[in-house]
Amino acid sequence: MPATFAYDFDTPIYRGKTSFSTGLFINGKFVDGSDGTTIDVINPTNGKLITKISEATPKDIDIAVNAAHKAFTEVWGLNASGARGRVAAIEALDNGKTFGWAKSTDVAFSIATIKHYAGWADKITGQVIETDEKKLIYTRHEPIGVVGQIIPWNFPLLMLSWKLGPALATGNTIVLKPSEFTPTHSHQNVELINAQASPPACQHRHRVRTYVGQAIAEHMHIEKVAFTGSTLVGRKIMEAAAKSNLKKVTLELGGKSPNIIFDDADLDQAVGADDGYSWNHGQACCAGSRIFVQEGIYDEFLKRFTERTRNINVGDPFAEGIDQGPQVSQVQYDRIMSYIESGKEDGATVHYGGERHGTEGYFIKPTIFTDVHPDMKIVKEEIFGPVGVVIKFKDEADVIRQANDTVYGLAAAVFSQNINRAIETAHKLQAGTAWVNCVNQLHANVPFGGYKQSGIGRELGEYALQNYSNVKAVHINLGHQM
Repeated sequence: MPATFAYDFDTPIYRGKTSFSTGLFINGKFVDGSDGTTIDVINPTNGKLITKISEATPKDIDIAVNAAHKAFTEVWGLNASGARGRVAAIEALDNGKTFGWAKSTDVAFSIATIKHYAGWADKITGQVIETDEKKLIYTRHEPIGVVGQIIPWNFPLLMLSWKLGPALATGNTIVLKPSEFTPTHSHQNVELINAQASPPACQHRHRVRTYVGQAIAEHMHIEKVAFTGSTLVGRKIMEAAAKSNLKKVTLELGGKSPNIIFDDADLDQAVGADDGYSWNHGQACCAGSRIFVQEGIYDEFLKRFTERTRNINVGDPFAEGIDQGPQVSQVQYDRIMSYIESGKEDGATVHYGGERHGTEGYFIKPTIFTDVHPDMKIVKEEIFGPVGVVIKFKDEADVIRQANDTVYGLAAAVFSQNINRAIETAHKLQAGTAWVNCVNQLHANVPFGGYKQSGIGRELGEYALQNYSNVKAVHINLGHQM
């Protein structure tokens, strides 16, 4: 039998207890992995062990896929009719994001997403298509079957809801792999789901290493895979899907988003929004880490922006008044610090930050670079940490050229009081989402996804439902002589 994880939260801003199984969730119950091995879950605040979680293997994936396929054919698919504090605390514990942010944003948005797709479950319909008087043609949107889903560690609960919502609303069964860095949320939430779900077999969740993600992408009985994560791994997912059964693929990948501040922008608004580069500790694919400022207001913006950055409080995510917790892991901490060192070596100016915060855990000070050029790694590559570069530009043509000079195209933001200029600029930016006089605004009913190497397909809204159904055209002869 799998062990039970129990934790007593006794912090200034949250007190409570939680407990849940550490096993793999397969066919409506928690079980040990077939090899009996475990993986350590580390607290990013202090680098200490939180618990050990059962490790899945490709053999376990086979068992889960078979159970999901059985549920799909017998009780789900075409056969189907239709404690915020505790959840937020677990999110903050193994991810490192602040408890207040996890509760007010991640949990609230996740609930809104599931509610949104629950409303879609009985509204997914086809069309009747007119051809001639002696023929009836209609289309059906049918579930795909068993789908594989692989989610990242930066928004564990939110990505769980983004994936489960449309897949279940369209009648599919799921084999889902959370990140090995943030598995505890999935174990807690699957218990909550299982307590309410009927049938229980329509949810399958695994806490596994990379090779099991590959097993999902390669499995011949999984007909569709959805992945959120890095562009590098996204390529491997596509390759594995193509080499196996040519399964459908949707990808939500990396970004290097431009935030553009024109000289007629409301500076207070722009400065307030542009700490978006450190949003979620900079661990966000849509983070506006390239900050383009028109030359007429560059000095004043940088002055105000620096002051706001100084006031970002870094520390324990369960302490009062904290804005930024630790990075998720030692691996991610080292990766971010290597980019900071690269910026220094390439001649960029560390205007603020550029070093660790404190002596324990994976904390990094919010970092602003200036005096950068387009060929620097810190300008070109996704850092996925609280690091932003501030770049001066001359006019619209100059900034659009620079903003689009990237392999990514996930999101962008424009700040200007001239709404015509703002809209025209937004239309010219090669990005799946363009914010005007705001940043990082997402809604359950609005699509989100990227251009270029930032992904394929869309999350959220009605658009996401298209990823999880097959369209069948039915032709009925009412009088044609064949």
